[in-house]
Amino acid sequence: MADMIDVAALFVRFGSTQAVKGISFRVAPGENFGLVGESGSGKSTVLRALSGLNADWTGHMAIAGTPLTPRRSRDFYRRVQMVFQDPYGSLHPRQTVDRLLSEPLLVHRMDNIETRIRRGLAEVALPDSMRFRYPHQLSGGQRQRVAIARALMSEPDVVLLDEPTSALDVSVQAEVLNLLADLQQARRLTYVLVSHNLAVVGHLCQRIGVMQGGELVETLTAEDLRAGRVKHPHTAALRELSVELEEPEGAHDPGLASGR
Repeated sequence: MADMIDVAALFVRFGSTQAVKGISFRVAPGENFGLVGESGSGKSTVLRALSGLNADWTGHMAIAGTPLTPRRSRDFYRRVQMVFQDPYGSLHPRQTVDRLLSEPLLVHRMDNIETRIRRGLAEVALPDSMRFRYPHQLSGGQRQRVAIARALMSEPDVVLLDEPTSALDVSVQAEVLNLLADLQQARRLTYVLVSHNLAVVGHLCQRIGVMQGGELVETLTAEDLRAGRVKHPHTAALRELSVELEEPEGAHDPGLASGR
């Protein structure tokens, strides 16, 4: 089976700064792959290059065997969607939830808009009464649920997740993590999750890439990470910092802090 995502020798430069330095990784269909690292490590830059938000890159990237170019097709934007860190910043403040969810359906010329919106809200456990509210009338967790529902409207194969819980209160982080896990199983989605939190990445992802200074210094399984079977000193340092941080209470999996 072909890889859903293939990244090889990816370089991204901002002026004189080499933000991403020739990293390579592959993600199978239905797999969740995490990129973890400190701020400035280049992990979000990789996601933006994959999503088409940053066209200034060199190397090879492909989705389901189709090579990507800086200019992406409409079909690419149907198949690949992104959920951002700040749901308030990523949702248009003057559009209702109904408009936010209907827009991708109209762009991609999809039918049964009413049915799809109702189903989309139900999938993220939001009542129909939310449809005609504005983002400022919703809680942070509700806004992120709307952002997830919007990303799923076009029935994508790949969802790119940029720190999807870090802007939320701890009390709702686990709810969103569990929702993402359930949606991945139900829809057989392929995730690439970026986070600075090893416990969050270990909760959702089977394999994890560790970034430092624009380089991918180690790739390992979540099981090896939990057990401390790491090779690179930076991975060990991140793990040592994270074992004292509990994954949000209520998440399906006790996560990294359990030592499992």
